[in-house]
Amino acid sequence: MSTTARIHPTASAVLSSTTKHHLRPPPNAVVFRTNPNSLRRHGTTRTLTVAMAAPLDVCAKASITVPNKLGDCPFCQRVLLTLEEKHLPYDLKLVDLGNKPEWFLKIYPEGKVPVVKLDEKWVADSDIITQALEEKYPDPPLATPPEKASVGSKIFSTFIGFLKSKDAKDGTEEALLNELKSFNDYLTENGPFINGKDVSAADFSLGPKLYHLEIALGHFKDWSIPDSLPYVKSYMKSIFSLDSFVKTSALKEDVIAGWRPKVFG
Repeated sequence: MSTTARIHPTASAVLSSTTKHHLRPPPNAVVFRTNPNSLRRHGTTRTLTVAMAAPLDVCAKASITVPNKLGDCPFCQRVLLTLEEKHLPYDLKLVDLGNKPEWFLKIYPEGKVPVVKLDEKWVADSDIITQALEEKYPDPPLATPPEKASVGSKIFSTFIGFLKSKDAKDGTEEALLNELKSFNDYLTENGPFINGKDVSAADFSLGPKLYHLEIALGHFKDWSIPDSLPYVKSYMKSIFSLDSFVKTSALKEDVIAGWRPKVFG
């Protein structure tokens, strides 16, 4: 089972009954303008011509709680955030990973998402996809400088360790807090985002993972980011409030359902 929604910069497409995606024209659109004073002086009329980029085909995880809704994959959201922030139109195909359709397995036999069609080839892995998008559509630039690209990269793995832990004294909570404190210290000197004042690719990788962290730990462990880490809390609030993030984030119910097997399995 799959669902397709076309996301185009000149119109809005309904992904669900409650969420709409609106995009501005992509930066590689060709716009022809003429001097309005010249038009009036010569009494002529010209038309405005815009050449739009063709929508990119994107396969992402479907919700398991609500039909025709985006699912809880942080790596899919990373790719969608990149497309949104680069103002690129895309056709979103939602895939039921519990019952993968034949057409999807023909596209990518391994059956993993996200997958994006670029230059007539299906490309998998969010690292590879986002890098390819940056190279093919460099404006606006979202690349994070190499020396900053790994900032906060250990938070997700330590979050998973703590979430799955059954022993309060095994050090997994401390490991997570150490990574969060390190990130807080970094933001204190270099924030508000990983690359300074502007969001970049590293934020679109880390942001969805922090979203999962907040929901999952809050639900399964009644745990939240401590007030002693104000820059992390401010960072999360800023990322989560981005229009692109709101449009591409999973339902809390899906995030909880997605992590439940890992907590109790």
